[in-house]
Amino acid sequence: MGCMMKQKLSRCLVAMLLCAISSTASLAQVSDFNTNQKSVKMIETPQIWKKQRVKVPAKENSVHSTSALSTSALEQMCNEGIQLVENGKSSEGIGLLRKAAEQGYAVAQYNLGLFYYNGQGVAQSYEEAVKWYQKAADQGYADAQTMLGYCYDKGQGVTQRYEEAVKWYRKAAEQGHSAAQFNLGVCYEIGQGVAQSYEEAVKWYRKAAEQGDVTAQKNLGVCYEMGRGVSQSYEEAVKWYRKAAEQGDAIVQYNLGVCYEMGWGVAQSYEEAMKWYRKAAEQGYAFAQKNLGDCYYYGRGVAQNEKEAMKWYRKAAEQGNAFAQKKLGVCYEMGWGVARNYKEAVKWYRKAAEKGDTDAQYKLGYFYKIGRGVAQNYEEAVTWYRKAAKRGHKDAQETLKKLGVSW
Repeated sequence: MGCMMKQKLSRCLVAMLLCAISSTASLAQVSDFNTNQKSVKMIETPQIWKKQRVKVPAKENSVHSTSALSTSALEQMCNEGIQLVENGKSSEGIGLLRKAAEQGYAVAQYNLGLFYYNGQGVAQSYEEAVKWYQKAADQGYADAQTMLGYCYDKGQGVTQRYEEAVKWYRKAAEQGHSAAQFNLGVCYEIGQGVAQSYEEAVKWYRKAAEQGDVTAQKNLGVCYEMGRGVSQSYEEAVKWYRKAAEQGDAIVQYNLGVCYEMGWGVAQSYEEAMKWYRKAAEQGYAFAQKNLGDCYYYGRGVAQNEKEAMKWYRKAAEQGNAFAQKKLGVCYEMGWGVARNYKEAVKWYRKAAEKGDTDAQYKLGYFYKIGRGVAQNYEEAVTWYRKAAKRGHKDAQETLKKLGVSW
């Protein structure tokens, strides 16, 4: 018991010392995880409609044909063509698909466009893809309208024209196409091809989100969190984050964890925060890995375990997360969850410092000043102190003053 009390007291004393390093970004603060990203940023470009095949149309009225052949005959020809391509018989399959497409069958035209777009069974060609998308889109086929809009959006196979992209997104969106609704929302969000309107963005995000579009749910959650286009409501943000998180979106799982961590729109619960951090961390999301490390490090929502903390800090640090790199440096410096190793501490402080972390810059300067884990080098020490000082690190500024050096 005495040993445990001593260890906790030591941790508190070190935390106090770390707070002294910087009054603005303490290594020991609980909230340092959200100083970089508390929520996902808005998606800044429309997303490609990822549906690869349409063998059986979802709605009969979305199938169009100018052929004398029956719709069922064209559908069979289209499906057989797709199957042949998927089975490696590209020439025969594309031939059947082209025959149905040339008969004016919109589903075949759309799928032939997809094959050209992806370069499957035929030489890749955005121009050919656009040609067939256009034919299907002109018949009102929503999937083709969405992809045609995307091609105009990205300038693939056509001259980039945002207004034209919006035109085709809108046509598909008004038919209830969730991907087109999301893309149209993005266009309104960033004012691309249309006058910017957060209210319109929210309108279209909501339509897509209510159909289960995970990215739309994510963006709608952010709109509520930020009060963009709607009255700010953490409760509504949590509602939409949860829907996306339950579909496995790692970034939103992280966001939901932050909400539980901070008690935003939901009763604070470290256990729930850790649950969602873990889900995102196991998918490789670095911010969540870092936060999960914090949970183990501080014993929040789980028994304190420095080795587990190190495990997750390392995963995040190896992906370039500066916060985790800094924390890894602290652990090596202090010998928490790992054997003390000043050289390793310098290695991780340097990585974080090079990304602009002022605490790490200050620590790296200190290590060069006293020759800890690295050859003593006054000039290098001053270099790193200056980097931190210029970004407002008070301890670095005070150190330089004492050294009689300007920054």
